[in-house]
This record gives sequence, structure tokens and C-alpha cells, in this order.
Amino acid sequence: MDYSKFISEHSKARNPSSIRALMPYVNRKDIISLGAGQPNPATFPFASMTVTLKNGDVMEMDPELFQRCLSYDATAGLQPLQDWLRELQKIEHQPTVEFDVAIGAGSQDLLTKGLEMMINPGDAVLVEDPSYTGALAFLDTQPCDVVGVPTDTSGMIPEAFESLLANWPASNPHGKKDQPRPKVLYTTPTGGNPSGVTISEERRKQMYDICHKYDIMILEDDAYYYLQFGNKRVPSYFSMDVDGRVLRCDSMSKILSSGLRIGWVTGPKVMIERINMHTMASNLQPSGVSQLLAFELLQKWGHDGFMEHVGKVSDFYREKRDLFVDSLNKYMKGRAEWVIPEAGMFVWVKLLGGITDSFDLVMNKALKRRVLAIPGVAFKPMGDKTPYIRLSFSNVVKEDMDEALRRLAEVIDEEAGTTQQ
Repeated sequence: MDYSKFISEHSKARNPSSIRALMPYVNRKDIISLGAGQPNPATFPFASMTVTLKNGDVMEMDPELFQRCLSYDATAGLQPLQDWLRELQKIEHQPTVEFDVAIGAGSQDLLTKGLEMMINPGDAVLVEDPSYTGALAFLDTQPCDVVGVPTDTSGMIPEAFESLLANWPASNPHGKKDQPRPKVLYTTPTGGNPSGVTISEERRKQMYDICHKYDIMILEDDAYYYLQFGNKRVPSYFSMDVDGRVLRCDSMSKILSSGLRIGWVTGPKVMIERINMHTMASNLQPSGVSQLLAFELLQKWGHDGFMEHVGKVSDFYREKRDLFVDSLNKYMKGRAEWVIPEAGMFVWVKLLGGITDSFDLVMNKALKRRVLAIPGVAFKPMGDKTPYIRLSFSNVVKEDMDEALRRLAEVIDEEAGTTQQ
């Protein structure tokens, strides 16, 4: 593929830092470094690091790697962790295209860099409608128009997606008749945030084929991939990729710790290089200590142990989902509609009773009853009114699920009564 058409002029203008380009040589014992301005580790107060796991196991960080991680290191991340993640991608996704891997300060760091890399002023960017509010908030700062792809209870609708592209620019909701056809699709295909929807393998294949036909890059933001509740995970876009048109973002936040701030991006080498250039010019590298902590644990587990762990995490959230659905059935039937999620942490709930805008109900009336939800407008690409709200079951015990939904039901009844008067 010719990736130059997908890379913005702003991104192309970034050149490698002459100092950061030398980082791979800094830790070589056969080289005497008079180059990069590394502070002397002798001045650091940290001698070692030991971590105790919940099962009682104690991990002692490798002394040499620990000292290395206290200093500046490679832009793309700690090499042993890169290698471990590269092998994970081969095991899990069995890609048929060449790819590279880079580590970032959480997947949000990487997906925003990936989006920025593909946006020239005046471009249109395709997203699901509804879509992840973190991505929408970033896109609001970019010189682009955001275009929502219609969805139903199974995710993006391939026929609507193709119609949007085939009829561009007449189908452009922003009414710009000279705007080029979009060249990137941003999607959260598994346990979507906020929809909770996991797009089926069949639909993913249809969406990929349409992207192939119209030469669209896919930014696959898959933070909930390992939180699928079925016995078999739905294959990723990355696993289906035959063109090298998928840039995939994964996250440790949902499976190890959100505070570690570790994500990784997988995709065509040319595009990973551009993301690394951005990191060179901004935050230099992801945290070395966080990477070492994750690497030591992953190395201890091995890839089989990692799969066992994510299986337990998935089971944990599946049980939470089941309890929450029971509470929804108890308090929200007749007041709302929802689809039971097959992955992730969210239920996308449509309020009934003639309610067309959930914003005031959530931000004022529900808060007064001391219950918190997210109004659906936060996830709408065009910011239009919606009766939907996003509810999360990840951190709530059963008693609080019942009480929160009982309070919310009262608010909905009051709102519906006012609407119908």
C-alpha cells in the first residue's frame, strides 16, 4: 500500500530526533557514550523494586533492567516488553501481514497520535455513532469534520457505511460538497464504549471489504478485546487484514491496571514509525518503571498464563454483567430498552416514556438522587440530543446496582410523567 496518502502533512514534517535516534546504543556495553544527556543513575535514590502479587508471590525486578528503566530508554518502549507483545499478537491474531509494535502511555496516547497522523485540515473522519467520548473529545480539537456511521443493535451497518462512501460528498452531513472522501474509520468493535456491542465476525468481514474497496484505513481501538464473555473471542480486524490497512490499539488498563498507563499499537511499519516520531517530539517514551513491572509479570506468567489471567478477568465481568442485567430487568422494564452486552463494562440504555433528551435527567435530576450515569450526548459525533444513557457495571456491588437503578427508575417515571402531561 501507498501510505503517503494516509499520513498528514503535519505528521510528515516530523523528523527523527538526533538524540532519540541514538537511544538504542546507550545501553550497549561496547560503546562509550558521550552523547545523550542522561542523568547519572548514581544520583537516583532507588536501589531495587519488589512487588507482591495478590496470590502471595513476590517478584524481584531484574536489577539491571530496573536500573535501565530508571533512565531514558527507547521511544517505542522497553525492548523485552515489545518482543513479548509482538509474540502475543502472533499467537492471538495470527496476522498475515508484516507489522511493527510500539508501546505508549496507555492506548489513548497511541490512538490520538494515530488519528492526528491521518488528519489533514478539512478532512472528514468516520466514527461509529455512538462513539467513544475520549476519541470524540480529541477529534474536536483537530481540523476535521467527524462523520458518524449509522449503527443498530449489532454495531455499524455495512450497507449504510457503503452508501455513505458511495454517495460522497452528497451524503456528507456537514454539507461540504468539495470535501474529499474520508480515508480513516475509527472503531471500538468489541464491547463498544458506550454501546456495549461486539460486532460479529461476519459484519467485520463486510466492513473490512468495504474499507478495501474505498481504500479506508481502520483504526481498531480494542481495549475490551480480552473482556469477551463467550468461549471464543470474535476475530479482530487485525487478524483479517490482508492489505496492511489496520492500525490496532490494545490496552493493559482493563486486564492488569489502568494506573500502569500502558498500551500498545500494532500496524504497518511506516505508520508505527510516524507515531514514534510523534512520541519523540512530545512525551519521549512511556514510563520505564511501569513497563518493567508489566514485563516481569508477563514474563513470569508466559503467554499461556496471560491467557489464563484474561479468562479470569472476563469471567469476573461476565458475572457482573449478569447481576446488572437482573437488576435492569427488575427496575427498568417498561422504562427503558437495552441490548445485553457480550463484552466490556457497559450497557447502552434507551429511555422510554417519551423522553427524547437524557442530558438534564442525568446531569441534574439523577444526580440529586445521588446516582451517576453518562448522558448519551457525550458519545454522539454531531452532539445531537438522544434518549440514551451509558451505564457501567464494572465497579458496583449487587446491592448498589439495585439501589442505583431503583433511584433512576423514580427519576424516569417523574420525567416521563412531566413529558406526557
